[in-house]
Amino acid sequence: MTLNGQGHEGVLRPDALAGRIALVTGGGTGIGRATALALARCGAGVVLAGRRAEHLEKVRGEIAELGARALAVPADIRDEEQVTRLVDRALAEFGRIDVLVNNAGGQFAAPAEEITAKGWRAVHRLAVDGSWAVTREVAVRAMIPARTGVVFFLAFSPRRGIPGMVHATAARAALENLAAGLALEWSRYGIRSLCVAPGTIETEGLRENYPAADRARWAQAVPLGRLGTPEEVADVVAFLASPGGRYVTGTTITVDGGADAWGTGHPAPEPVR
Repeated sequence: MTLNGQGHEGVLRPDALAGRIALVTGGGTGIGRATALALARCGAGVVLAGRRAEHLEKVRGEIAELGARALAVPADIRDEEQVTRLVDRALAEFGRIDVLVNNAGGQFAAPAEEITAKGWRAVHRLAVDGSWAVTREVAVRAMIPARTGVVFFLAFSPRRGIPGMVHATAARAALENLAAGLALEWSRYGIRSLCVAPGTIETEGLRENYPAADRARWAQAVPLGRLGTPEEVADVVAFLASPGGRYVTGTTITVDGGADAWGTGHPAPEPVR
């Protein structure tokens, strides 16, 4: 299993999601890209959404090489009109949406006291408001009428909080609660709602933006002794989207090598006198 997914064959049967259509936001890089490829390997058609068309097109080509169908739709999910057009394109191309993976998000590291109202709103607008806009559009127009579907949200682990990321962890906690609440309301329509909480995942962005020393230090806080890969998160999503996950809803699944059980913030910061 490699960082860039080359040579990764997946763990499910190639027809596990045959006939299903998945929409993946933030599908051009990292966990989103790996998830789109994992779903395609299981036979799903995939709609890729994101702000950078060049990344989406590259992944679309990778999915085509797997023999699966894919549609790349550049869209900013913070804009409701673009969300509507995204779902328009998906339904025009495939006629249905069975799996929604709300992967799009963004954050920055900062001490809590330095996070401005603008910075707070920027993170929540994308992770929470944007995810809800896509979820509601897909549910109302595709999943509720079809009486079937599964919606994924992406959270963070450790779930108890991460120093320097309180704005982002608060947003992801909201998504966990949203996933549980929707499961209670939408189960009557045959719709499952789940949250997947990855730990520190060694995406290309992590490698580009943080030195090896930082990544090695973070790995020391993981009981399994290493950072995760995007494919390890993607395989969990693919399984939960498959018939094998059909009785799982309303909960959060951590994919973190044991980090949530271990905790974070070691050693504790020195008191300010």
